[in-house]
Amino acid sequence: MEELPRRLEPITQDALSNFRVVVITGPRQAGKTTLVRRTLRGASTLARLDQESTLRAALEDPTGFAAFGDTPRAFDEVQRAGEPLIRAIKSVVDDDPSRGQFLLNGSADFLTVPTISESLAGRAAFLELWPFSQGELHGAPDGFLETAFADPDVLLAGESSGLGMVDYLDRICLGGFPEASAMEPRARRMWFRDYIRTVTQRDIKYFSDARQVLELPRLLALVAARTAGELVVANLHRSIGFGSRNTTETYLGYLQMTYLVSLIPAWSRNLSSKIIRRPKMHITDSGLAAFLLGKSPESLVRPTDPVRGQLLESFVVNELHRQITWLDEDVRLYHLRERGGPEIDIVAEAVDGRFIAIEVKSSPQVDRHDARHLEWLMNQVSDDFVCGIVLHTGERAYRLGDRLLALPISYLWTTERSQV
Repeated sequence: MEELPRRLEPITQDALSNFRVVVITGPRQAGKTTLVRRTLRGASTLARLDQESTLRAALEDPTGFAAFGDTPRAFDEVQRAGEPLIRAIKSVVDDDPSRGQFLLNGSADFLTVPTISESLAGRAAFLELWPFSQGELHGAPDGFLETAFADPDVLLAGESSGLGMVDYLDRICLGGFPEASAMEPRARRMWFRDYIRTVTQRDIKYFSDARQVLELPRLLALVAARTAGELVVANLHRSIGFGSRNTTETYLGYLQMTYLVSLIPAWSRNLSSKIIRRPKMHITDSGLAAFLLGKSPESLVRPTDPVRGQLLESFVVNELHRQITWLDEDVRLYHLRERGGPEIDIVAEAVDGRFIAIEVKSSPQVDRHDARHLEWLMNQVSDDFVCGIVLHTGERAYRLGDRLLALPISYLWTTERSQV
C-alpha cells in the first residue's frame, strides 16, 4: 500500500522542537513506527524493543541504553522495557534539558501507568496516533471540528455528499488500520483475527498478571455487541462469568489500555438529577467492531439489522477522536442521557466550555423532530451551545432551526479546515 501522510507528522516534528521527550501512543498497527521513521527521516537510529536482543540490552543496562547514540533517540514499543528504562530516560533529560532527545512510541497508554506518566511529567509531550481517519485514507481535509467550533454556518455551504448508506457501510467494515484497509475482505478478516490474538494473548499478557487472557477476545466481542451503548459492568460481568466483578473491570481496563475500547464519559453541567452518569463504550475501529460481530456491508444493509445504528455511531465517534488529536484546542467527547428523557449521542466540549451536540441517524432524510433533544439542550445551556448537528446518510446539508443543522456524515472529513 502507498505510504499515506499522517496529520500527526508535523505535530510530532513541532513537539520534538519544544520538548525533551515526545511519546506517541496508540493501537498496535496504527502506523506509529512508520510515523517515527517519517519524522526522523534517517537522522537517528530506531531501536525496536519488540526484538529480543534489543529488549535484553535495554533490560540489562537501561542507563547505558538510554544514553547511547545520537539524538533524537527513538525507542519503538518502549513499554516493553518498563519503568527502569523510563527512569533512565528521565535521568538523561534531567541532566541535559536539550529539546528533541527522545522519540518514544508504544501500544499501551502510558497515562494509565502513574509511575511512568509522573516520571515524564513536564518533560514530555504525549501524542496519540489512531488508525487512519477517512480524510487520511481518501485525501480529504478532515476539518469538521475546527469549522464547527469556528463558524458552523460555513458547513451549510458544503457540496452534495455523493455517498449513501451502502458507501458508509463499506467504510465502516473497512476500518482504518493501514495494513488491513488495503486488503480484500477475506484477508482482512484473517488480519483482524490475528490482530486480536496478538494484542490479547501477547501484549496484555506481557504487561499484566492477567490469568484468564484466553477470555479477553470473548470480553472484547461482548463489548462490540454493546458498542455505542452504556457501560453496565454488572451486565458484562454476568455475560463473561469471571470470578469477581473487579476482575471484569480490570480486564476491561486492559482493553482500554491497549486502545481496543474507549469509554465516553457522561456530560451533565448539573442539568438535572435524572442525568445518567454511566459512560458509553466504543470499539475504537469500526472495521474491528464489524469483524467481531461477523458483519459485512451486505448484512448491514438490511434495515432490520440491529447493530447498524450502533456501528454508525461508533464510526462517527472514532472519526471525531482522530480529529481531536491534531486540533490546536483541547476538545473532549461526552454523551448525554436523562433518565426517561432526552438522549444525545455526542457532546464535543472545548476547554473554554463551548460545546457542539451531535446526533447520528442512519436515515437519509431528517427533520426538526430529529433535532428535538439538541434543541432542548440549547435551551438549557444557551450561552455555550455553539450548534447542534444531526448527521445523516443523505447527500444534502440544510438548516433545521436556530443553531441546528442537518449534515451528511461525510462532512466529517470533506469539510475544509478552518482558517480562523
